[in-house]
Amino acid sequence: MDLSQIRQQLSERKTLLEARAEKTERDASHRDAPLPADFAEQATERENDDVLRAIAGESVHEIELINQALARIEAGTYGECSECGDNISEQRLAAVPYTTLCVKCAESHE
Repeated sequence: MDLSQIRQQLSERKTLLEARAEKTERDASHRDAPLPADFAEQATERENDDVLRAIAGESVHEIELINQALARIEAGTYGECSECGDNISEQRLAAVPYTTLCVKCAESHE
C-alpha cells in the first residue's frame, strides 16, 4: 500500500470538497445574487437553498473523514480496523479511503 499516493489522493479530494462546500454555501446564501422579487420564485430558490446546504454539509462531513484518515496515516494506524484491529483490505481502502472498519465489522454495523 503506497501511503504517499493515498495521502495525495485524499488531499486532492479534500481540496475539491472544500471548493464545493464553499461554492454551494455561497450560492445558498445568495452572496453573489439577491433573491428574485417574485414570491413563487423565492419559494423555489429557498427549496434549492436547502438542497445546496445539504450538499455542503455532506462535503464538510467527508472533509472531516478525510482529515481523520490523514491523521491516521501520520500516526501509522491507517488501514487498521478501529473495532477489531485487523487490517482493512486494500480493495476496501481503494473504494472508501477514509474507512475505519474492515468489511466484517462494517457488515456487523448494518
